[in-house]
Amino acid sequence: MGLCSLCEEVGKTDESKLCGVMPYMAPEVLRSNPYTQAADIYSFGMIMYVIATGKQPFSDRAHDLYLALDICEDGIRPKIKEQEAPRCYIDLMEKCLDANPDNRPNAIEIQESFKLFKEQQQYEIEGQFKEADKYKEIEAFIKRNQHPQAIYISRVLNLDFSISQPIYEPQNSIDVKHI
Repeated sequence: MGLCSLCEEVGKTDESKLCGVMPYMAPEVLRSNPYTQAADIYSFGMIMYVIATGKQPFSDRAHDLYLALDICEDGIRPKIKEQEAPRCYIDLMEKCLDANPDNRPNAIEIQESFKLFKEQQQYEIEGQFKEADKYKEIEAFIKRNQHPQAIYISRVLNLDFSISQPIYEPQNSIDVKHI
């Protein structure tokens, strides 16, 4: 997603260079591990975040070495408030953003989750989405400043630092604010 791949010139490959939008890139991709479908699921989780909040992930900080390290080693993820989406939506998003690619759902599981949202709990979840939309309308009046080094276009990322292997097992640090 977002052209997240190894950048190559004809006949040359430099594995320390990736192309993409850093906040949407899975931690394992930032560590230069092979790109998999699970990495797409991580990116989809970030898209779910944007849909729920109306905000770009990590817009308040530079998209640099320190953000990559925080994503890979500290497991940080963008913050979402309970009022911004139904709990079942947040739970699915958190699963998509899991630090361990093996714990992420696949596309079929995501599709099944959305079917359940629509069919089994239609009225309750529909009401929760409407409440979340009202909350976002109020939040829209709050001015947010984007960090000047928060870049949301695909670009070459020179990751010549050593995060190829985590110091410890990747962890999740998703912060849901209960207000």
